[in-house]
Amino acid sequence: MFYFVLFNFVAKIYLIMNLTLKIWRQANKNAKGEMKEYQISGIEPDMSFLEMMDILNEDLIKKDIEPIAFDHDCREGICGMCSLFINGRPHGPDDRITTCQLHMRKFKDGDTIYIEPWRAKAFPVIKDLVVDRSAFDRIIQSGGYVNVNTSGNTIDANAIPIPKLDADKAFEAATCIGCGACVAACKNASAMLFTSAKISQLDLLPQGKVESKNRAEKMIAQMDKEGFGNCTNTGACEAECPKGISLSNIARMNRIYADALVSND
Repeated sequence: MFYFVLFNFVAKIYLIMNLTLKIWRQANKNAKGEMKEYQISGIEPDMSFLEMMDILNEDLIKKDIEPIAFDHDCREGICGMCSLFINGRPHGPDDRITTCQLHMRKFKDGDTIYIEPWRAKAFPVIKDLVVDRSAFDRIIQSGGYVNVNTSGNTIDANAIPIPKLDADKAFEAATCIGCGACVAACKNASAMLFTSAKISQLDLLPQGKVESKNRAEKMIAQMDKEGFGNCTNTGACEAECPKGISLSNIARMNRIYADALVSND
């Protein structure tokens, strides 16, 4: 037992990492930002990336330095709040994860890690690594819903049969957590993957068909109004999406939008 504990202790010490962090600091949306360098030690491989950020902030507070502002909430890969650009990739050097699911075992002792906020005109920096993603909310508010009579009368549950394939596709589109990795990964800062996912999750179901064309027109118009760019057709958005939202949703959205334009003519 003694040797087992000693082995674990020695192994733990051996795996401890010392890192150099280069982090974007920006006091507010109007201030000029810059990369600041910080040294951090005693980081264990099993720590999450956000735990490492917490330790850094604790160290900064002890030194009377303002802690680094970054978004986080559930820390379970559900809410999409923990959006960081790490070493040139949204959510860091792993696939199909959010930043809070990234562990420090993906890095090595002595590494330099670059940490930046999402870079997009439609995602202005609020402070440090926190950006304003309310543009996504406004896109959904413009048409990402189904109008239902909720006058107070009791309404029976919908009993329309839905093919399993359609239900599965709708569910897959609905897994989009609105983190914005698609925008951060795109050279044009396009929000087409996000918008198409929100359109598809409704359009694939019978309840959403009635307002399909009108919904696409309104949401795409709002997307353009917010300042997002057009699709680059490179597939970077799908590759970096933590939920693997398919590019087929963009094709579906384009078909619906084209039909809407023809109908208007």
